[in-house]
Amino acid sequence: QVQLAESGRGLAQAGESLNLSCAASGRTYIINIMGWFRQTPGNEREFVAAIRNFDERTYYADAVKGRFTISRDSTKGTLYLQMNSLIPEDTARYYCAASKGLINYSETYEYDYWGQGTQVTVSN
Repeated sequence: QVQLAESGRGLAQAGESLNLSCAASGRTYIINIMGWFRQTPGNEREFVAAIRNFDERTYYADAVKGRFTISRDSTKGTLYLQMNSLIPEDTARYYCAASKGLINYSETYEYDYWGQGTQVTVSN
């Protein structure tokens, strides 16, 4: 019912910035929360940031708080993740996700739809 497509796969040096986008289409009105997760090989997918649609309240993982900013453009149906002050530990495949729920915004099981992911690599 909802399709998500990430873009902005990129490379950066430590200290630089990147911006990711996620285009949402379909029955997006059923979505209450959208988020970004990231995953490295051999590890579980971890929460990065989320935004509540009706009031745009945001939530961040401690690891990215103060460096990353999640936002959305409801007119365009696009979710963004602005990543500043990048460090090598930010290297991961980043996934856009959408949830019909309201509660467990930091948990993968709360999300109903996922994008294909986009690679972010930060070098020293």
